[in-house]
Amino acid sequence: MYLGLDIGTSGVKAILLSDHGEVAAQATAPLPISRPRSLWSEQNPADWWTATNSAVDRLPANLRSKVQAIGLAGQMHGATLLDEDDQPLRPAILWNDGRSEAECTTLEARVPNSREITGNIAMPGFTAPKLVWTANFEPEIFERTEKVLLPKDYVRFLMTGEFATDLSDAAGTLWLDVAKRDWSDDILRACHLSRDHMPSVFEGSQITGEVLASVAEAWKVPTGTPVIAGGGDNAAGAVGMGVFDPGDAFLSLGTSGVLFAADDAYRPNAESGVHTFCHAVSDRWHQMSVMLSAASCLDWASQFAGINDVGRLISEAEARGNIGKSETLFLPYLSGERTPHNNPRAKGVLFGLSHESDVGELGQAVLEGVALAFADGLDVLASSSDIASISVIGGGARSPYWGRILAAALNRPLVYRENAEVGPALGAARLAQMGVNGETQPSFKAPPIASEINPIADDVDRMKAKLDRFRSLYTSTKHLLQKDATNV
Repeated sequence: MYLGLDIGTSGVKAILLSDHGEVAAQATAPLPISRPRSLWSEQNPADWWTATNSAVDRLPANLRSKVQAIGLAGQMHGATLLDEDDQPLRPAILWNDGRSEAECTTLEARVPNSREITGNIAMPGFTAPKLVWTANFEPEIFERTEKVLLPKDYVRFLMTGEFATDLSDAAGTLWLDVAKRDWSDDILRACHLSRDHMPSVFEGSQITGEVLASVAEAWKVPTGTPVIAGGGDNAAGAVGMGVFDPGDAFLSLGTSGVLFAADDAYRPNAESGVHTFCHAVSDRWHQMSVMLSAASCLDWASQFAGINDVGRLISEAEARGNIGKSETLFLPYLSGERTPHNNPRAKGVLFGLSHESDVGELGQAVLEGVALAFADGLDVLASSSDIASISVIGGGARSPYWGRILAAALNRPLVYRENAEVGPALGAARLAQMGVNGETQPSFKAPPIASEINPIADDVDRMKAKLDRFRSLYTSTKHLLQKDATNV
């Protein structure tokens, strides 16, 4: 058995994977999010550990006793600041936090060739600008910071006592030289940091330590169980779905939305807002188009409608059967947006309502709005990646109706593979299996195809026309929201 842990934003997922690649058990535990001020998004690192223990405890104890290795995946970019006693100094600043917009400009001014080094535009979601913000607005905390860890790597530290990360997650900090797969001293220096503040970096299938005796006893796993480096959530999700080679791609429908394309070389396209990171397997990279709100938009809409039931929201939309026909538009920028706008101040917009508008129309607008934002991202991603078909992972993968809308907006077939809903946790377990076997390249195949959704020509035509209106709505409204906001 191999234990895969995914330290997500809304919860921690744990799975047990058999030697034959079958998911033998899975469990989840929820996580709270704090948004104390405009643009802010934070979590208490202690909550990650509590939820991890809870999720593991819900797995069958008799299977846990057979665990051979543990792999970690997790939400990227989160800044977890530890003092000299290895205690968190403040709540972790998350990937969808937009407070450090000005600090991105500062950082790129300090290192004019930063985009060449990192392969990315400096965006508020990345870790490095968050530390520049901390130095500016919380200098006492910055001065006391001895170590900066990503969310999954804080959990790793509590599991093993080791400070370590993997290259795919490290690439999302903006401190990594992504081509060289090593920390960049120039970018660290620009943040008044050094390698001493960073964890050691490993390829995704390398062993980073072993579980502490106290953790092994609490989790009922064998003493000395190795812990593998793992991957950022998207790179780990790619491992789980077998997305390694050029032309391989997946779409993630989680809290955020991601279009991920694997590559066998470093081919940055920073100016378009596309992310270029190291993959979780050696000698591979990947490009990503990232939107900050995807399936989370459905949670918002169901609460907004007063039904608090995402399934009912989708059912009400499907009953209308109006793909691309409604005049109602939804911009899904509830947490700002990355690709292609790089605009942390972008806002959600619901446009085109009438007296006849109802829950079904709201649901349809939100499903289509997220799909159209993915289409925006595909346009820029396709300029550097040749994508034929797309696998779908994440909680949103459970809805065939949403799949039909997405296939139409992207004009690509969507492939649904077995165990797609467990996503990054499956990839973490796969990397654990690779680590035990001493593999740097995967020897396993992609999971079997459970179903496929092909675009319908009439749907494609209507969604293409709607995409023009969608883009026009953003262009027409974005200037109304560019007000100065207080960062502290």
